[in-house]
Amino acid sequence: MLGYFSGAIKFSLDLSTGWKAKFSPPPESLGHIVSDPALDEKKNLKDEERSHSRDSEHSCLLRSRQMIRKITGYDRRWMKRRARYKRSRLVPVLFVALTLVSSAWPWGNEGHTMINRVAAEKLPADVPAFLKNAEEQLAYLGPEPDRWREESELALKLSQEPDHFIDLELVEGITLPPDRYSFYRVLEVQRQQNPARAEKLWPEKVGLQPYITMEVYGRLVAAFREYRHALRDRRNPEFAEHDAIFYAGWLGHYVGDGANPLHTTVNYNGWVTANPNGYTTEKTIHWKMEGQFVAANQRLLQFASLVPDKPTKLEHPFDDYMAYLKKSSTYVEQVYQIEKAGGFSGEGTPQSREFIEQRLAFAADMLRNLWYTAWLDSAVDPPLYVPPKTNSAPPEMKTAPKLGQPVSQPGL
Repeated sequence: MLGYFSGAIKFSLDLSTGWKAKFSPPPESLGHIVSDPALDEKKNLKDEERSHSRDSEHSCLLRSRQMIRKITGYDRRWMKRRARYKRSRLVPVLFVALTLVSSAWPWGNEGHTMINRVAAEKLPADVPAFLKNAEEQLAYLGPEPDRWREESELALKLSQEPDHFIDLELVEGITLPPDRYSFYRVLEVQRQQNPARAEKLWPEKVGLQPYITMEVYGRLVAAFREYRHALRDRRNPEFAEHDAIFYAGWLGHYVGDGANPLHTTVNYNGWVTANPNGYTTEKTIHWKMEGQFVAANQRLLQFASLVPDKPTKLEHPFDDYMAYLKKSSTYVEQVYQIEKAGGFSGEGTPQSREFIEQRLAFAADMLRNLWYTAWLDSAVDPPLYVPPKTNSAPPEMKTAPKLGQPVSQPGL
């Protein structure tokens, strides 16, 4: 139907009535002068014919506008009713959608965002200004790895699920190596030695929390180093700044997970080991504490004052981080005790809110220390790469015999 007339249609949004369609007729019908006289067949018409032509075009324009209104459903009273109806339905739909989204992630958006924000606020003056000024972006990046846990990106989801936890009971008494692949080999030795526990000792079952944390920490050191080199070489440091901010925010997620005692235990979502104290076995405690309770009380949770004013330089980041995880794991039973007393329901109790504030402050302090240590460590350039020497001697070079020298014959 739109092919029956010429001109232009513009659509615009009227907040009171919805979408509006406006028909702009061709220049001729509005009396505009066409630039090419040869194309203006009406120019030589007599006055009476010209008047009749204008009346005809005006009638055609009215019919076109009526047709457009029918096509787009342009009726003001109907549009108002429809807008009110849509708004009335939109509110509960948005509420449900937001509830479902927020219930999918550890510590929730709120906890991870608060941890990163407080860590940024507590940065000392001797870190780069670009990092101190990136508080909002660092806070936004706190929940980032939880945005990678959707079924629609299944390969990504499955590849990084073990990065969020480590069940320390499964590796008790084992000295963990500092890199991921050595850890795989340690677990394989344990599987061979303990066939009854073999299924529980796959890397994805035990968890890889300290390893992803150190890997992202290493990326942050490298980004800070590139930033230093850019300043040294008088290059634009902008790209290195972007990298460092992203890695710092990404790192914050795993450090935040590590401060949650339920990310360090086989009792991560309901008590599964010997249970003489009758702790809950329902698969609800994990999200009830770190998601629902934190979200409902985020305005009451004030923990920045619990973070020391000055950061600590970590001399051995992997060992220090493992000590951090082991410290966190000592609070597992306290989580269940608070839940049993009803401390994670509604506004909870002063004890439950204080407990969460301490866990969040514990995370923000460690995160700030890792950021600070990465900046200081980036000042040291790694040694230049030297290709390894081979033990094999270079092949013997054959030369032509000197004049008068006898030539040896093969086989003689």
